[in-house]
Amino acid sequence: MMTVVWIVLGVLAVILLSQAIFVVRQYERGVVATLGRYAHTADPGLTFILPFVQTLEKVDMRETVLDVNPQEVITEDNVVVTVDAVIYYEVTDPFRRVYNVTDFRLAATKLAQTNLRNVIGDLELDETLTSRETINAQLRAILDDATDKWGVRVTRVELQRIDPPRDITEAMSRQMKAERNKRAAILEAEGVRESAILEAEGQRQAAILSAEGQAQAIREVADAERFREIAVAEGQAKAIVNVYSAIHEGNPTHDLLAIKYLETLQRMANGQATKIFLPIEASGVLAGIAAMGDAFEEGRMTAQGGAGQ
Repeated sequence: MMTVVWIVLGVLAVILLSQAIFVVRQYERGVVATLGRYAHTADPGLTFILPFVQTLEKVDMRETVLDVNPQEVITEDNVVVTVDAVIYYEVTDPFRRVYNVTDFRLAATKLAQTNLRNVIGDLELDETLTSRETINAQLRAILDDATDKWGVRVTRVELQRIDPPRDITEAMSRQMKAERNKRAAILEAEGVRESAILEAEGQRQAAILSAEGQAQAIREVADAERFREIAVAEGQAKAIVNVYSAIHEGNPTHDLLAIKYLETLQRMANGQATKIFLPIEASGVLAGIAAMGDAFEEGRMTAQGGAGQ
């Protein structure tokens, strides 16, 4: 009989110890209540409470993901889209998390679905598809404000999918294809235009270089001709100087006499005479003219040879 009593007492002791000793992990907090009234929040570690008098509820303080079930939402331009979202939250106050809401996950899910309808209902389809960051920020601000009294902070809201109806998706696909074809045609036309511009520019540069080369050649030819003419003129001038020097020195030659005869004949004719009388010494004059012509030709050849060098 005593053995049975001891066994019963041992079982009761084990039950009492299991109800009195709790291990709170590092990422948890323990909300302790005495006879249903909040007593304190237990920190991580070994925690003792009074069995049957006190209770302890553990609260996970880690960031948690809440999946919002896909739902159909009507946009401002009356297009039905299916939206799937997730919510990231973390507990900031274990007391309010336990005592201010019965089922936080259900409450947060319903709250997110309601506000998704409100936010997306104010946007057109194109804005809905291109403004995910804006929608995420608006939802996070709304949910964070609503869940603050529950001791929870919403850190992020992410829209996983926004699915328009199939016919709208097909129309968007055709529009995207047409837009890409148009961009491809524009790029091709721009490439052809750039190629034509570059080709024309190359031809223009080639024409400019060819014209510059021809102009340079013409200038060189002109310079050579000018130098030749200058050399010839210098030779003729030298010959004339020699002739007049001989005249002034008082030792005229037959060449000089021939020149003087020609000048005298010119004055005699004066553009009016029809007859010209040649003196008996005409043969000597003609010989002097021939000798003078040879002298001028020799001077010209000498000048050209100097210009060529």
